[in-house]
Amino acid sequence: MRLRVIGRDPLPEAWTPQGAPHVWLLRIDDRAPWRPEEYERVLDAQERTRAAGFVRPLHRERYVASHMALRQLLGAYTGTSPEAVALVREPCPGCGELHGRPAVAGSPPRLHFNLSHAGDLALLAFADTPVGADVERRQPDSVVADVSRLLHPKETEELDALPPARRAPAFARCWTRKEAYLKGTGTGLSEAPSVTYVGTGPAPVSPPGWTLTDVAVGEGYAGALAVRERADTP
Repeated sequence: MRLRVIGRDPLPEAWTPQGAPHVWLLRIDDRAPWRPEEYERVLDAQERTRAAGFVRPLHRERYVASHMALRQLLGAYTGTSPEAVALVREPCPGCGELHGRPAVAGSPPRLHFNLSHAGDLALLAFADTPVGADVERRQPDSVVADVSRLLHPKETEELDALPPARRAPAFARCWTRKEAYLKGTGTGLSEAPSVTYVGTGPAPVSPPGWTLTDVAVGEGYAGALAVRERADTP
């Protein structure tokens, strides 16, 4: 897996099913904010409403930048203009309502994608099977102490056994793996974080049928990718 950087690597060509996922990193603060007259003609009504709802301009700018990047990449993969990309939601595997994995209406066969953003970073993943991506800022010790109680019991034990200075990085690894997996399955946090074990150590523990990979996204952040194994995988 190679991490591509938006603005440094060229936009992709049309999507064809392939084995290795495409993973892109956007450093939002590297470019000037999008002007309303630029993004309002590209984003759909739901995205424009969401963007307008942010109280702080910084949060709006980061939301807009990540969704503009998603549309640029999807436009390149599907051979359409970014504003013509019709984003939809797949049925939730739990309740059947249309709030599951994001998708593109009428997209090429086996084009799956996911987007995550935190701080000034956005992580975008594209694969030929369902995929989940997550990027998170490392949390302060007080947050780690509280939220680690919600993890799988074995993960909580692993964190408790670590020296205090190593807990925050280990927690960040674990949480991004868990989020990426749950986004990949489409269930999100309707599944409690305590259910699926992904590990806190240097190497992730992949749930059955999935492959988890840590993504090095920069100091102070953690990133992870979850890709569902293909049916023809040995």
